[in-house]
Amino acid sequence: MYKDLNTSVRTLMTPGPVEAEPRVLRAMGTPVLGQFDPEFTEIMNETMAMLRAVFQTENQWAFPVDGTSRAGIEAVLGSIIEPGDRVLVPIYGRFGQLLTEIAERYGAEVVNIETGWGQVFDPQVVIQAMQQVKPKIVAMVHGETSTGCMQPLQAIGEACRALDILFVVDAVATLGGTAVKVDEWKIDAAIGGTQKCLSVPAGMAPLTFNSRIEAVLLARKKIERGLVEPDKYKLNQNRMIRSNYFDLSQLMDYWSPARLNHHTEATTMLYALREGLRIILEEGLEPRFARHAWHEKALIQGIQAMGLTLYGDPACKLPVVTAVSIPAGVDGEAVRRMLLEEFHIEIASSFGPLKGKIWRIGTMGYSCRQKNILHVLGALEAVLLWHGAAIPAGRAVQAALAVYRPQQSAL
Repeated sequence: MYKDLNTSVRTLMTPGPVEAEPRVLRAMGTPVLGQFDPEFTEIMNETMAMLRAVFQTENQWAFPVDGTSRAGIEAVLGSIIEPGDRVLVPIYGRFGQLLTEIAERYGAEVVNIETGWGQVFDPQVVIQAMQQVKPKIVAMVHGETSTGCMQPLQAIGEACRALDILFVVDAVATLGGTAVKVDEWKIDAAIGGTQKCLSVPAGMAPLTFNSRIEAVLLARKKIERGLVEPDKYKLNQNRMIRSNYFDLSQLMDYWSPARLNHHTEATTMLYALREGLRIILEEGLEPRFARHAWHEKALIQGIQAMGLTLYGDPACKLPVVTAVSIPAGVDGEAVRRMLLEEFHIEIASSFGPLKGKIWRIGTMGYSCRQKNILHVLGALEAVLLWHGAAIPAGRAVQAALAVYRPQQSAL
């Protein structure tokens, strides 16, 4: 009745998911171990150590939550927000709205400040809002994939620490592709995603948090009488963390040397994450960030050589996502459809006020390589010409080659 699974081979140039690293896919075929097997717990320990390195932190707590990146965001916010807590969420795109929704679902009094999509905040604007609102938490997106913009964080983190405000950062789009300096920027909790710059399939949400977050978790810990049998749990109904699955205080016990059972670990996904992190550290953080910037430059040169316009303020461009304004008179969805059908390339549209106005091209992780950049530029040029767009022919790939082969000039 059903055929063998045989999916098409695509060139994924979206802001996520991206192409999985072949070595990651190979690691996923490793035999399954029991979650308390000493070999497996050593894999857990190695994964935590590598996460600390990639997050650039000395935090004790750095581990994945099983689930996509949104699971990690919900685990952090749901574990530290108590009903009535005031949370400041600066919004400059779709995923600031998501932080707002999640915080509200956990009973927070959310205060938003907003700036136009395609821009980011002057950190002083956020700091002034913090001083006026006096929130318990500031939750902010580092790389906003809906607009292709990246928010500077260091001054905001320093102000949060000075004002004793918890600083939670969605680093889903940036972790592994550009710097995320958790300790230096005084971030209290940061959440990443596997399906973007880590080049691992979606299914885990790496996160890290410091002792300031830990203190909140321990104060809310569901088990009042210590480590007792499950049928003897006594819940503090006033301060309990509402979610069992996303209860970071219980996940701490699971990832600690005690290895207290909380859930059955997603064994194969942990293999994948470990391998993805290992590959990042093998490449080196700074060389990896430089690689992403190099391919971004080639992509931009090619796009501009076609006469296309980048969307958003270039001063705050997200290095791993390039937003392109759709030319007047061009059906953006028809272009995307033809790219997929004829060239097996996927790029993305956007959300809300930008739907139908921009394309978003991701250059993340394993997808961020010369073959893919040249392929997407040549294909996009051909499809635009097919649709009658008034662009110069034959320049896009040559402009990118001038970045890759600087000893030669583009035609």
